[in-house]
Amino acid sequence: MRGASIEAKALAAVREHGALLVYPITNRKAPRSLWSALYPRSEMNWAWDENADDRVVGLWHLRERLARSRKVVYAKWFRGRAVFFSRELFVQMLAAVAPWSLVPSFDAREILGLLEESSPQSTKSVRREAGLGGKQGERVWQHSMNELWAALLVVGTGEVDDGAFPSLEVGATRLIFEDLWDEASLVDRESARSRVTEHFQAEPAFLKHFREILQTVA
Repeated sequence: MRGASIEAKALAAVREHGALLVYPITNRKAPRSLWSALYPRSEMNWAWDENADDRVVGLWHLRERLARSRKVVYAKWFRGRAVFFSRELFVQMLAAVAPWSLVPSFDAREILGLLEESSPQSTKSVRREAGLGGKQGERVWQHSMNELWAALLVVGTGEVDDGAFPSLEVGATRLIFEDLWDEASLVDRESARSRVTEHFQAEPAFLKHFREILQTVA
């Protein structure tokens, strides 16, 4: 598939399913992934050597382009794994979680504050500004970012070349998707929870994770 056609197919798949992992988990059918939507008859071999599958590498670059396009929403939402959401479902998820009413932990607030001052930024830059270097800083960083991802307070927006390897670029959801944030703030919270729950009936793993998050923000 050529670049334009595969991107259109990927966007259509995200909009159809509402939420898709980027890559499958050990080639399991569930939760659904962008890989399985694009290559339904192929198992994925995660290899990056001279024998690497060009489609695996291609999907990595496609992931970056889709995140940067903001036609869909990119977040490390499912147990640290990247997920693409349709804009429509993401509005309902925002309304269900109501992140504007949450008070994150101290370190998570510090990171979010930096992103609310300037978004997007590379994770490398934000971590440096937050003073979270070293092994201890890594633990705090990971815990805080997991908290912010789960609460839908941050989203991924692409990648930045700022070292030997590109860094994920992230931003405060309120700034990157201001239109979706404002729309969600007008949606009844309980109705949104019911809609998301109904939507995830077809994806039990996503539904379980969503319910676990709701317990932490209730």
